Amino acid sequence: MLKGFSVVVFVVLIASGAFLFESCGKGQPSAAPNSEVGLVFDVGGRGDKSFNDAAYLGLQMAKDSLGMKYQYIEPSGGSDRESALRQLASQKSIGLIFGVGFIFTDDITNVAKDFPDKKFACIDYSYDSTKALPKNLIAIEFRENEGSFLVGAIAGLMTKTEKVGFIGGMESPLIRKFQAGYEAGVKYVNPKCKVLVAYAGVTGEAFKNPAKGKELALSQYSQGADIIYHASGVTGLGVFEAAREMKKYAIGVDMDQWNEAPGYVLTSMVKKGNVAVYDIIREWKDGKFNGGTAEIFGLRDDGVDFVYDKNNKPLIPESVYKQVDGLRNDIITGKIRVPTQ
Repeated sequence: MLKGFSVVVFVVLIASGAFLFESCGKGQPSAAPNSEVGLVFDVGGRGDKSFNDAAYLGLQMAKDSLGMKYQYIEPSGGSDRESALRQLASQKSIGLIFGVGFIFTDDITNVAKDFPDKKFACIDYSYDSTKALPKNLIAIEFRENEGSFLVGAIAGLMTKTEKVGFIGGMESPLIRKFQAGYEAGVKYVNPKCKVLVAYAGVTGEAFKNPAKGKELALSQYSQGADIIYHASGVTGLGVFEAAREMKKYAIGVDMDQWNEAPGYVLTSMVKKGNVAVYDIIREWKDGKFNGGTAEIFGLRDDGVDFVYDKNNKPLIPESVYKQVDGLRNDIITGKIRVPTQ
């Protein structure tokens, strides 16, 4: 919120569940029509220290540098997504609405069609190039497979057991992109290395089950894996707990997750959802919203990367970093084509 405004949390009861959102304090002047941004979080909500928190950081960046006011909603269940989007779209003050996560794809498409005077954007939208997008909707996609290839290469170069692991949240085309890139990176630098794979489930609930994440990670570590990469939202917090207990390495996702297990987080594949959210807000504010299109962020666009900083540099030999940095250039130039499935 803008400085000078108080933050009030409202609980809005709707037939499908309860929502929380941040708004201007009571008694403050009403915002101008279509001047605010709204956002609906994915499973796990704020505080997941991953995907949702990255999106929230984008809102904060827009507030700080653009003076943008915003509201957000955390659905209490999967059936709440469409209701939450409609709630925000119905407010005169809100002109741009984000859905965070591929599970929003159908709901945000339907709502965008019903509110043609509003603008919409969906992070990780399941884009189908054979179908036209509504002109007021932007599909935001990332080349997660490219960033995952690089952390896979780090794992393949650093494993001492010739076994590494991958743990996904909801088994889906999107998370399989992470898996495909990771496995390709491991095998590119270490063809003999075995990759153990497990998923926490087949519904959105699989992204918020740390106990399951710990169970899967302990199983993979006990099978000989010494490095595990997760792409599982809040479920991944259990992976870090297992890494601490077993004194093995884990690889974070979406944001730098070093603080979840200092000394045991080898690196993180960062997916810059904050940059995507901020850029879309800035373009919209400047009257340059390019609806009906897909915006894709990869290594070339600095949309994905891996962490190599003062915290984890002592864990990764410089020779490994240089080799993996060279692979980054090979992907950008097209010399290496990273699979998506």
